[in-house]
Amino acid sequence: MQTSNDRFTHRKGTKAVKITGGAGGNRPVTVKQVRHSFLFGCSEFSTLPYVNKEMKPAAAADAEKRFGYMTDLFNSVTLPFYWGRYEPEQGKPDQTRTENAARWLKERGMVLKGHPLCWHTVCAPWLLSMSNDEIFETQLARIRRDITAFKGLIDMWDVINEAVIMPVFNKYDNGITRICQARGRIKLIRDLFAEARSTSSTATLLINDFDTSVAYDILIEGLLEAGVPIDVIGIQSHMHQGYWGVERTQEILGRFSRFGLPLHFTEVSLVSGDIMPPEIEDLNDFQVKSWPSCTQGETRQAEETAMFYESLFAHPLVQSVTWWSFMDGLWLGAPSGLLDKNSEPKPAYRALHERIKGDWWSGEQQLTTDGAGEITVSGFKGDYIAVCESQETKFTI
Repeated sequence: MQTSNDRFTHRKGTKAVKITGGAGGNRPVTVKQVRHSFLFGCSEFSTLPYVNKEMKPAAAADAEKRFGYMTDLFNSVTLPFYWGRYEPEQGKPDQTRTENAARWLKERGMVLKGHPLCWHTVCAPWLLSMSNDEIFETQLARIRRDITAFKGLIDMWDVINEAVIMPVFNKYDNGITRICQARGRIKLIRDLFAEARSTSSTATLLINDFDTSVAYDILIEGLLEAGVPIDVIGIQSHMHQGYWGVERTQEILGRFSRFGLPLHFTEVSLVSGDIMPPEIEDLNDFQVKSWPSCTQGETRQAEETAMFYESLFAHPLVQSVTWWSFMDGLWLGAPSGLLDKNSEPKPAYRALHERIKGDWWSGEQQLTTDGAGEITVSGFKGDYIAVCESQETKFTI
């Protein structure tokens, strides 16, 4: 019978470490984990106005409190590169503000991802004045420019977002759907990934989608057969219409595991208020004046969040989980945050903290060097610091 601890043994490791200042045996060493190798993250777009000092004092103080909770729990952040907002006027990207935010986050130990390089929604409206060939070349140039500009700060990218629906998207005209229809979906994605890979041989490149049906399976299969260099499969999991449940989660994990690629759950949300009606096909179509959180809903959200993260952390191909968004009301007005509108932790935040920095975190260890001045450390995979006679030894399991 498999115990709860057995589910996570693949997340642990053991390493022999030569200790600085620990020459000889029987020297006491204090070992602490300082970072997970697994990426636990969130989207936090308000870092841009905060870091660039665009907030009023009260809002800045609230954001500072929020970021304290964020950095205490998470080690990765997704930053926005929606083309229509990032470059509302052609040739004038929001690079400086975004660089400032990225640098600030990286200094605080965050691994960063840019989202996304190509998407038909929030698309640059000025593309519509171009021919399809011009749109395509401009899209390639955008990929080269942004990956190059942020190299060393952001080395993980959603290359294309929501490609399953892209060629048939008909809510409004946009340049990306035009070139997807004209060039063909697989050919377009192949060319975008090729441009991203030629720009950076080391960047982590994702395909990302909300569609978890077999349509996404078929698309990925076709892309891999075409030689597209996908590093990671991104899976969105906005559960505004109710928690998937363990059975559906396992079914989705099983289907996408067949490709043998790392899986990132790129956009996770669960609400702590009323559940969105099941007949809504597009989450963006659900418009309400007020969508409050409630005590019962917060209890439910915490329980479901814990179950969902436990299922994902137990699966060996899952490498990252990103909560979307960190505070209530930011994503479609939904009460889907881990913090409430006052930037205070909800039960779901505390449930995650108990796991990420509790059950799944190696506590302080008191060890003793052997005759070779070494210690053997076992714990959850990540970065560690060992202190012996006031000298630090940094290592990774």
